[in-house]
Amino acid sequence: MQFSEQWLRTFVDPQLDSTQLGHLLTMAGLEVEEADPAAPAFSGVVVAQIVEAERHPNADKLKLCKVDAGSGELLQIVCGAPNAAAGMKVPCARVGAVLPGDFAIKAAKLRGVESFGMLCSARELGLSEDHAGLYALPEDAPIGMDIRAYLELDDTLFTIKLTPNRADCLSLTGVAREVAAITGAPLKQTVVAAVAPACDARRAIVLDAPLACPRYCGRVLRGVDARASTPGWMVRRLARSGIRSISALVDVTNYVMLELGQPLHAFDNTRLQGAIHVRLPRPGEQVLLLNEQTVAPAADTLLIADEARALALAGIMGGEDSGVTLETTEVFLESAFFAPDAIAGRARRHGFGSDASHRFERGVDFELARSALERATQLILEICGGEAGPVEEALAADALPARTPVRMRPARARRVLGISLDDDAMLALLQRVHLGVERIGEDFLVTPPSWRFDIEIEEDLIEELARLHGYDNIPAVAPQGSLMMLPSSEHHRPVWALRHLMAARGYQEVVNFAFVEEAWERDLCANQEPIRLANPIASQLSVMRSSLIGGLTANLATNRKRQLDRVRVFELARVFERKADGEPVPGFHQVMMLAALAAGPALPEQWGERSRNVDFYDIKGDLEAVFAPRGLAFEPLSHPALHPGRAASVRLDGRIIGLLGELHPVWVQRYELGTAPVVFEVELDAALAARMPAYTEISRMPAVTRDLALVVGAEVGVAKVIDVLQAAAPAIVREIVLFDVYQGKGIDPDKKSLAFRVSMQDTQRTLEDAEVDDAVSTLVRQADTVLGARLRGAGG
Repeated sequence: MQFSEQWLRTFVDPQLDSTQLGHLLTMAGLEVEEADPAAPAFSGVVVAQIVEAERHPNADKLKLCKVDAGSGELLQIVCGAPNAAAGMKVPCARVGAVLPGDFAIKAAKLRGVESFGMLCSARELGLSEDHAGLYALPEDAPIGMDIRAYLELDDTLFTIKLTPNRADCLSLTGVAREVAAITGAPLKQTVVAAVAPACDARRAIVLDAPLACPRYCGRVLRGVDARASTPGWMVRRLARSGIRSISALVDVTNYVMLELGQPLHAFDNTRLQGAIHVRLPRPGEQVLLLNEQTVAPAADTLLIADEARALALAGIMGGEDSGVTLETTEVFLESAFFAPDAIAGRARRHGFGSDASHRFERGVDFELARSALERATQLILEICGGEAGPVEEALAADALPARTPVRMRPARARRVLGISLDDDAMLALLQRVHLGVERIGEDFLVTPPSWRFDIEIEEDLIEELARLHGYDNIPAVAPQGSLMMLPSSEHHRPVWALRHLMAARGYQEVVNFAFVEEAWERDLCANQEPIRLANPIASQLSVMRSSLIGGLTANLATNRKRQLDRVRVFELARVFERKADGEPVPGFHQVMMLAALAAGPALPEQWGERSRNVDFYDIKGDLEAVFAPRGLAFEPLSHPALHPGRAASVRLDGRIIGLLGELHPVWVQRYELGTAPVVFEVELDAALAARMPAYTEISRMPAVTRDLALVVGAEVGVAKVIDVLQAAAPAIVREIVLFDVYQGKGIDPDKKSLAFRVSMQDTQRTLEDAEVDDAVSTLVRQADTVLGARLRGAGG
């Protein structure tokens, strides 16, 4: 909301300058976004009257004017404005004046004729962009008076940013109440006297939707002159509030809205038929609005109508067919209270807003309608003449907002605010903002006035105390507390260490939305029933992710479109899964996962090594580095997101903790990824768990190695064979490593040969051949018993 400081000071005039007043408003919760001067700096400009205006002897487009500027003698000024005429009062910059932009006025000779000053347009004074002619002043403007004083240009325009709950401050009266309450300066409210009816003209009012409009006041005014000029003081106040002057009738309704906070609307009474109805729309009904937009209101949009047709969108905008014009002589003036829920969002449906809807949807004083109507009547009669009929009021008292008292505990208020305010001080502060306070034992029972829609709970009252006491007066005390070193287990590493490890291996961390496209869940997770959002922020981000792979794939696609070939990204975040039906507490599992994606060249471009694309084993190495020194096991995996034959499940201590593999060619093509990326996704808790290192004595004795070639079924995984061998290995077996896989001549087609190197060593003695042979025999027997393996050959 924008308003003039001078206008505000007619209501309340604290002993503060403009800067201090702006700070006070901000600290009271009415944040001042801008405080601009009403006009740029200039000096030496006065009100003058053109006494004579003759054609310049040497120029067709110039005039030679004799000007009375109040100095006692006429000034000769050459002027090129087309509207310069004798008798006109205009701003005159005398010799020595300085106009905006440091433009100094000096005596000059124009086309051979001396000129002693300059007659000014509005743009030359920085008042507007109008430069079609001289700025015409009213006939009663006093000659010789400084133009800054006459036009009240030494003014500041405040723009305040109001929160939606403070609709009471969308008026000068509302802001003035706040300033008076905070500073203690006296408040001078507008005196509104009832206008006695001078004629019997009236129009009936029917409330067909009383819950949406419980109060509607109207009055007929006859014999008004719609062509009357709006007073200069009103035009200036409207302009400095960001509202353009239109006509006297419209200007009065806008002025009262800014002054008191009550939107009004003026209908041409001669265009109305029968009673005024406040109702909901009929099927197929349309309204042509003042903005020349024809709308078909929804079933819950409130209308103002007569017996024949809809006239306006209630509380939003009037209709073109019933609005006042310069030919209007009879006015029906409307002032009503519309429930906020009945107005909220209705204007935005049609792609526009209005000052009235901005106020009504936040809450307008429901006791204000009649006095605002009287104030507008008073101004219209003063400016446009005419006579007023009686006020018609339709009221559904039971539907008016209830002013429910709110209980506040002073002791809790002191505890929340952290300051020592006694009960009497709290009582005085609350009463300064016109809150009705009643003591009930040690508590206060506070009743908000009709214009305060934001006082509903105890916390609202505590906030009022903080505002009124002054945030600057609340000491900034550093929080105090005892700190204690928490034990840090070496069996668990911090998340930041994992982030550093991933970054050290060339990955960049990303943060993606937890809600994703449904197609990602269907394509990459085969999830046909994802967790859907009730109110998504965007139509395509409608489900919760069950995997991080979709987000990483989207990151890659974005980088591909920007010609970035080599991409390394990782993410630490939650995935969401429905709990099984049998679980005691229904809901969702929110599992923290670590996922990474690599695409493009395995190494940055360099001269020392040929370029090659990243493959399964590169990322397998990165994953193993994350879990080092703990060992991972990998088994073939079929997964909808991954390439068949190039995917594996990841096991740790016999438990599946994630997956690893190359993205399926179908998704590579669909998402336009170019080359196939390789991804992994594992449980974060497993990655954070660390195995305590244990000291093992380094043996000085020589190691003995034996090679075992075991023939097993082609479907048996290497990891399973190693697990079986290690389970039965004697203490002297230090390591079992695969060094060859063979399928071909001499081996059944459904079999394969796996060659392992077995290292054996003791820390205290040299091993004997007999115990080495016994260890090898034990391994062979275990493989035969568990896997049905047979020995193909052995060597030492």
